Amino acid sequence: MSYERLVTGATAVGIKTDSGVVLGAERRISYGGYIVSRAGKKVFRIGDRMAMAAAGLVGDMQTLHRILNAEIMYRELITSSKMSVRAAAKLLSAILYSYKLMPFISEIIFGGHDENGYHLYVLDPVGSVIEDDYAAVGTGAPISIGIIEAEYKKELSIENAMELAIKAIKAAISRDAVSGDGIDVIAITKNGFVEKSITL
Repeated sequence: MSYERLVTGATAVGIKTDSGVVLGAERRISYGGYIVSRAGKKVFRIGDRMAMAAAGLVGDMQTLHRILNAEIMYRELITSSKMSVRAAAKLLSAILYSYKLMPFISEIIFGGHDENGYHLYVLDPVGSVIEDDYAAVGTGAPISIGIIEAEYKKELSIENAMELAIKAIKAAISRDAVSGDGIDVIAITKNGFVEKSITL
């Protein structure tokens, strides 16, 4: 099966504000023009203060989530200290790069908080890692990033950041045929996670 046959389509976004980090993604799982599921999960918690949202092959997303979660738990247990978000993003980058000959078909937005504040990173399938204030990945990214850029401010409340993420994903869903069927959003603050799911 060629890569072109595996094109899955998806939209995932991330927004960092002074109040926290918001990650979101839609739920449609498709292969080419075929919709496999309308209830796919593309937003994942990592420990108690980090999360990731992804676009690409769902099996790859799930595998990366399991590997990263286990590695972070192991390293925190061994060192008896909390891993920084930057270190966790670099760890994910190293995992992705180690599979570069047979890469995971996933684009990832990774975020969380630590003693240095809130952080948001974008990673490609071979491990490039870039820190930013907001990002979008997947086939719906060109549409959703325009919505975020038009309304983004660092001072956004976490509730407004969640609403902006939902608005950006909805805009992508309305124009991207392989994105749709619902939205999952997670906010990461110093007080923990806030999750919201919307059925469309």
